[in-house]
Amino acid sequence: MADYLLTDCEAVIINEGKGPSVLRHVDILTSGARIEAIGPGLSRLANAANAQRLDASGWFVYPGLINTHHHFFQTFVRNRADLDWTKLSVIDWLDRIYPVFSRLTEDCFYHSSLTAMAELIKHGCTTAFDHQYCFPRHAGKRLIDRQFEAAERIGMRFHAGRGGNTLPKSEGSTIPDEMLETTDEFIADCERLIETYHDASPFSMRQMVVAPCQPVNCYRETFEQSVALARDKGVRMHTHVGEGESRVIEARHGRRTVDYCAEIGFAGADAFYAHCWELSHTELARMASDGTGVSHCPEPVYLVGAEVTDIPAMQALGLTIGLGCDGAASNDNSNLMHCIHSAYMLQCLMASQRQHPVPAPVDFLGYATTGGADLLGRADIGRLAPGMAADLFAIDTRRMDYVGTRHDPLSLLAKLGIGMPTDLTMINGRIVWAKGEFPGFDEAELAARAEEALATIQF
Repeated sequence: MADYLLTDCEAVIINEGKGPSVLRHVDILTSGARIEAIGPGLSRLANAANAQRLDASGWFVYPGLINTHHHFFQTFVRNRADLDWTKLSVIDWLDRIYPVFSRLTEDCFYHSSLTAMAELIKHGCTTAFDHQYCFPRHAGKRLIDRQFEAAERIGMRFHAGRGGNTLPKSEGSTIPDEMLETTDEFIADCERLIETYHDASPFSMRQMVVAPCQPVNCYRETFEQSVALARDKGVRMHTHVGEGESRVIEARHGRRTVDYCAEIGFAGADAFYAHCWELSHTELARMASDGTGVSHCPEPVYLVGAEVTDIPAMQALGLTIGLGCDGAASNDNSNLMHCIHSAYMLQCLMASQRQHPVPAPVDFLGYATTGGADLLGRADIGRLAPGMAADLFAIDTRRMDYVGTRHDPLSLLAKLGIGMPTDLTMINGRIVWAKGEFPGFDEAELAARAEEALATIQF
């Protein structure tokens, strides 16, 4: 692995544990997977002598973004008028889209994962958590194995959420029988994947999360055994909570979802929930007390959220907050950088209706970096500082797009909303995207192979 010296960076967003700040006209030296030093004149260091030099003049360099909720397999159902939320009721939409999911093949899971990871990397994401809950019987059990294969091929730091659904549709779930598993099947495969892939060492590129899909689609025993396995193996837990299901859970179990999960033990500093837009202040306070975190997915709120998630209240309570893209069934892109802008603007929209003020723009960058690292239990990513993983992205701000903005790099991503790809993305000290290309890959060929897999699916 090459060492790199990024020289004369216009701005570097650093964080040595006391919050983000900006250094101007400094160098960054990487050594293998880690950041060796950040500061001026690093070319004088002896260990910089053999580093490959990159002219970073004009670059704003940020810590790599951390995506904490996604469904990569849904990449194959993007931009379809026949699956448009705005033209269907939720029930009709579910009845139409789940049969499509149930027809995906093993190759579809591989290529859809590669597609989502490529888009994430292009827009500055260096660590991705995917909640893979779709296991059609004909596709087999090696779907997450193929995701790890895709992550290794493209260079993504990958946390796999092994999801699953165990409650039949006849008993109130939304899942077709082709996608159902027993609790024993689900737990056994979680254990296999943890034993095969989970690496808790510093700068790990592979970790596992036990992630039953959601309480509304699983038996109670599925969640109980998930807690037992995750605590035994020392891995994180994840599920969907507070996205419209709380009344259903209350009718079934006599309590809303947050209390139901807490009663089971699916809560605490090793657990994080996706969405949480319908939760009461009391429920949020319980999560904060337990240490349970939130992956906020702002862009699906435009389509499927009856309310805009109360991020100011969550922050005031001290909840750990990360950001997620969510799957293409409710967000047609995999651009986490754009989610920073969406999250901020949605809170600005609701400012007059909130008890607490909108967090500062830089806080939204924090959700996508240090917040995501905290949710995933990682102390080695999410910040630019010596000793941290060399996960970063750079934007060349010497463009008309950035005139008038360059005085405040901390607020740039939240306020401006950047849709174009980065000029460089580095993961674990390896350049995985630069100058509009994936080094060592023909992007057109990757896209063609993905389109071939997509063409096997009948809509």
